Amino acid sequence: QVQLVESGGGLVQPGGSLRLSCAVSGNIFRVTYMGWYRQAPGKQRELVAAITNDGTTNYAESVKGRFSISRDTAKNTGYLQMNSLKPEDTAVYYCKINTYRSPVDYWGQGAQVTVSS
Repeated sequence: QVQLVESGGGLVQPGGSLRLSCAVSGNIFRVTYMGWYRQAPGKQRELVAAITNDGTTNYAESVKGRFSISRDTAKNTGYLQMNSLKPEDTAVYYCKINTYRSPVDYWGQGAQVTVSS
């Protein structure tokens, strides 16, 4: 029932920008948490940024000052704005939510971000 659809990934040159979107649908009642995670080949999945229902944000040290997480509650959509991209940002990016109704994690399908010349 709950579905997360990601979009906005692609190829960008170093120093460029991308904005990822995570559209949420289904019987969720209320999103209490949204996070963006990334996983590069051979590496652990890591938290990039997160936002709670009160607007509190959290960022990985490696992306502070470059990435910004936000949400549009009217559209049930979360965003990750990525600026000043570096080759080491290359990874598959996943959004995840938690809801008031259930303690389970819901994951998006992943969006490939490649930063290369």
